[in-house]
Amino acid sequence: MKKQKLVPVVLSALSMSILAACGGNSDGASSPDYELTDISFPLEETVTLKMTTSSSPLAPADPNDKLIFQRLEEQSNVQIDWKNYSSDYVEKRNLDISSGDLPDAMWNAGASDYDLLSWADDGVIIPIEDLIEQHMPNFKKILDENPEYLAMITAPDGHIYSLPWIEELGQGKESIHTVNDIPWINVDWLNELGLDMPQTTDELMTVLEAFKTQDPNGNGEADEIPISFIYDGGNEDMKFLFGAFGIGDNDDHLVVNDDGTIDFTADNEEYKEAIKYFNELYTKGLIDIEAFEHDWNSYVAKGKQQRYGLYFTWDKMNISGDNDSYEPLPVLEGPSGEKHVTRTNGFGFSRDRFVITSANKNLELTAKWADQMYDPVQSVQNNWGTYGDEEQQNIFEYDKDTNSLKHLPLEGAAPGELRQKTEAGGPLAILDEYYGKFTTMPDDAEWRINIFKDNYLEYVHNENNYPRVFLSLDQADRIAQIDADLYPFVNRKRAEWITNGKIDEEWDSYIEELDRLKLQEWMTIKQDAYDFFQSNNE
Repeated sequence: MKKQKLVPVVLSALSMSILAACGGNSDGASSPDYELTDISFPLEETVTLKMTTSSSPLAPADPNDKLIFQRLEEQSNVQIDWKNYSSDYVEKRNLDISSGDLPDAMWNAGASDYDLLSWADDGVIIPIEDLIEQHMPNFKKILDENPEYLAMITAPDGHIYSLPWIEELGQGKESIHTVNDIPWINVDWLNELGLDMPQTTDELMTVLEAFKTQDPNGNGEADEIPISFIYDGGNEDMKFLFGAFGIGDNDDHLVVNDDGTIDFTADNEEYKEAIKYFNELYTKGLIDIEAFEHDWNSYVAKGKQQRYGLYFTWDKMNISGDNDSYEPLPVLEGPSGEKHVTRTNGFGFSRDRFVITSANKNLELTAKWADQMYDPVQSVQNNWGTYGDEEQQNIFEYDKDTNSLKHLPLEGAAPGELRQKTEAGGPLAILDEYYGKFTTMPDDAEWRINIFKDNYLEYVHNENNYPRVFLSLDQADRIAQIDADLYPFVNRKRAEWITNGKIDEEWDSYIEELDRLKLQEWMTIKQDAYDFFQSNNE
């Protein structure tokens, strides 16, 4: 890969004007200039930085109630004054920006590429590559040793505007992110009815019909739900089964062929055949009638009651709990006789976890405070949770002699819920080399990776997925415009065809509408961005 050099920060005139304006805010949205240089922690006196964030409703309303942030304050003498938006974060964040009510920084910024570049263009945030070079040795070391991440956070204009979240759990096709919506089948019901594990799409349909009609839970009521999902629900969607019909599908409707060309998944004959299969399931009453409308809570509630014959999720612990009633469904052979698993475009990476605004008057302080997050042991805690909490279940135990963290047993707790209560999120990096040195791999992650390797890896045919390309402002703007119409249309038609049929009659008009919605322009932008990214990794 071509290694990029970090270039100095150059603030635009507009940035400087906003900085000056925000510096005079009477409401104190940003911190005063502490005039600190050559900083080392802990500071002699406590100072305050002001940040906005968003966090889970399960987490404390004040992030400073988390033990992680209390320890960070103690070791740095930097107190964070949080404005935490636990709901409607993007809307409230944008209102702050439009009013000029800028904090020093945004933690868990939730920014798209378009947001980052437009904020930079408008002088809302500043480029930070010089700060990384001068004041962030932890993060700079990661970039020096893993230049692919430098490529992913560098904007087309050569600047860096945000700090990323990085979580490595396996590389390439063996990444934990290769499959998100694992299908989990009720093996108790299979055993009760004397059924073999289905190996083909036809056999699956036969099994689901038996689940519906033969009272596998033995309560004398027709309360079994043969198959359920959350439609267009990411990890809980049912796109995994599309792979049995050919190219398959994923949340982006986008795959990368081995010749370097990209392919839209939702306009080919194989996609059509998969939808016909789901329509047959629906017509036979095998699909949960709430699958197209229910939310996470109702999905989980029915899962806890063991009402599903087959359902989809990242980790069954979150839905059906810690028991042996559900096992992964194997890769099914489809009508063509082939078995295929479609890769997601998931990565343990997002580039939008921390931005510094133009109102910030303490750049060195902020950069050095943020660099603490890239200390390996701190990153591990920020990502998953901490140790030594006397009021709630801990994720880790800490070994002071080795400066390492060992994951504790989950003891039946849902991993997602426990981590949301204690983690910090934000900018961090966990590299594969940290396992066995600074931390253990989470039991649930290791378990999931092994499930993937044992059941699915053999059938992942595409060598690459679509990377986290950084679009230019014009490209990001155009993609956002097209996405606003394209994705709702594709997802609406998929739901209509599954529930009502008529895909053959409407297919030609559907393809015409994709053209009208600028699918070809979308493909060209995506292909150009992919080619550019690949050229910078040669």
